[in-house]
Amino acid sequence: MPATTAELIELLHVVPADDDLFIGPHLSTHLQRTFGGQVLAQALMAAYATVRDEQVAHHLGAYFLRPGVADQDIEYVVDRVRDGRTFASRLVIAMQDGRVIFWMSASFHVPEDGLEHSDPLPQPAPLPEECPSLRDVMVERFGASELWNEWNALDVRFAGDSGASHQITPRVHSSHLRVWVRTTDAMPDDLRLHQAVMAYLSDITLLSASVVPHAVNFTSPRLMVRSIDHTMWFHRPFRADQWILYDQISPTASSSLGYSTGRLFQNGIMVGSASQEGLIRVLPETTEISGSDGFSK
Repeated sequence: MPATTAELIELLHVVPADDDLFIGPHLSTHLQRTFGGQVLAQALMAAYATVRDEQVAHHLGAYFLRPGVADQDIEYVVDRVRDGRTFASRLVIAMQDGRVIFWMSASFHVPEDGLEHSDPLPQPAPLPEECPSLRDVMVERFGASELWNEWNALDVRFAGDSGASHQITPRVHSSHLRVWVRTTDAMPDDLRLHQAVMAYLSDITLLSASVVPHAVNFTSPRLMVRSIDHTMWFHRPFRADQWILYDQISPTASSSLGYSTGRLFQNGIMVGSASQEGLIRVLPETTEISGSDGFSK
């Protein structure tokens, strides 16, 4: 996976191969399957390549249908569903070896003036400079692993959860997780790229919020973890190379499915939202385990 911001930007650069067909590259990884955030971000960049410059993504909804092969490129086929005066709709299908592994619908809109409000920044929230790195927290809780280096292109700080350590008191939300996140280096002034990076980073911790109140290790091979769907809304312009507070809760988990939502704040303003449901199946002790790849999809 990308070790630097430059490598992350390179990973998100999809290459035109034919009319509305794009190739998404891959990098070496310790994950057994393609990271879902990578597919989400590359699909968004493929869709962006087919809309007018003034149109900005405001919503996407995706389904992870099959695990992606991590050491292969991915083909993205874009269907220009609708082109309106201010709105455009796209359907993106991701394929490997002739099989559909993912599809995403996306909506684009020409920004315009209108009514505006925003929830306040959740309080209390420690400053990122006061928070340990997520990697250090994972090493402390679960031991050293090459998995914790998979997202070195991002600076992720653990801002507390409502688990056993109770950095966040589980009052309104029984399952609550916060992280600060930004890229490690500055990025170009391209909102499309910043949105793609937000899509990428939104998938790192969101599903894990659904296991916070439970006595289970999210990286354990006894826990089968798979993203099923992922939805995002981009509310306002932002920069992915400046601190974003990712405030995540899991309102419910049942039937081996975890549901999580997240709000993304920058400079005290809500700039994005994400929602995800995924498989969080606890396997019996007698189950044969072939290996675990942590947060991969």
